[in-house]
Amino acid sequence: MGADEIQTNGHDHAKLTGGEEIQRLRCVVKNYEWGKLGPDSLVARLYEANSGERVDSVIPYAELWMGTHESGPSHVEFGSGHESECIVTLKSLVSDNPNLFGSRVVAKWGCDLPFLFKVLSVTKALSIQAHPNKALAEKLHKEDPLLYRDPNHKPEIALAITPFEALCGFVSLKELKEVITNVPEITELVGNKAADQIFTVHENDEDNRVKSVVRLIFTQLMSASNYETKQVISQMKIRLISETKHRELTEKEKLVLELEKQYPGDVGVISAFFFNYVKLNPGEALYLDADEPHAYISGDCVECMAASDNVVRAGLTPKHRDVQTLCSMLTYKLGYPEILKGFALTPYITRYLPPFDEFEVDHCDLPRGKSTVFPAVPGPSVYLVIEGQGKLRTGSSQLLVNQGDVLFVPAYNEIHVTGESDVMKLYRAGVSSRFFQTLKD
Repeated sequence: MGADEIQTNGHDHAKLTGGEEIQRLRCVVKNYEWGKLGPDSLVARLYEANSGERVDSVIPYAELWMGTHESGPSHVEFGSGHESECIVTLKSLVSDNPNLFGSRVVAKWGCDLPFLFKVLSVTKALSIQAHPNKALAEKLHKEDPLLYRDPNHKPEIALAITPFEALCGFVSLKELKEVITNVPEITELVGNKAADQIFTVHENDEDNRVKSVVRLIFTQLMSASNYETKQVISQMKIRLISETKHRELTEKEKLVLELEKQYPGDVGVISAFFFNYVKLNPGEALYLDADEPHAYISGDCVECMAASDNVVRAGLTPKHRDVQTLCSMLTYKLGYPEILKGFALTPYITRYLPPFDEFEVDHCDLPRGKSTVFPAVPGPSVYLVIEGQGKLRTGSSQLLVNQGDVLFVPAYNEIHVTGESDVMKLYRAGVSSRFFQTLKD
């Protein structure tokens, strides 16, 4: 094949300058019960296009994983069409060719991608959870490696593809006082002595004093007995439904009733009053640092995180709950989270750059016939096409890509992209450019 020939088969790979190659990846899907069903799920549609496997209309498709994490490793595709094979994992390929990652990344993280890239399709709330910091992750992994699968922290970004809803972080002190006043069922669960403490602290008090009071009330709530919790949530549901006859419920109250339908009697239903109810528009993002509580509620998003699968859960879940660990690890920082819109890298590329070394995410919307450039970086990148068709060019080689294509791009390759459909949408995950700026060439 000539150096300037376009490869149109979905399973070929392009030879790059310097002898490196863009590799097409076959990726893993996760069928968690909160995922959207069958073709209603963006994850399912991407997975079907990526793998060639038919989607089952009655199975939930929750997450598409792209990376080297052992719980869902991506495989490298070799060959063409029906002859294509996935013989090796991406990690295995990089272990044999560490130059694909670049020396700086290998020196810091070895031959594992330092980030895990995902797409999520959410139709039912995920658990109220937090991810441990590095020191706690190492401790939890050592104590219970079956439950906490790796010793890594898991800061993450959630970038909305469709309107996306989440609970994230504790509400302000002012709102918390309103919650304790207006939701008597909380006082019933935690007791008057604990609940009343919220009225003894003020905005200008020492930060630690405020946090210690919030921690006390929240821990008491999450630690209440299952029997008592179910009784109180039932009372709360009856009260709220009754109150709809003479007033409009708040957005949070409506959400709580919806969560109660999904997880009847679960303590996570009432604890939702403690958290900010966040609604992201497409293109808006949340950064979630370690030890911050959150729960995704609905919608589709791209998610990128440090390469970890550690989750500490305490509500809205049938899975194992570790209430003591969760309540002890949280920062109890109060107030609405920052919503990020990214910044323009080019007229068509928006970059989301969280304050973590492991990752950054770029989002590219490219009209037909328009082109843009992803600059060469000293580390690896993973590209995902979620809509449309286009060409990727590096050096003198070109590759035609379509929805569902996932591509591994080795270090030091500038990528030129041209739209071939009305709109081509793709995302890139890579090691944070801040990481490279802190290192000398």
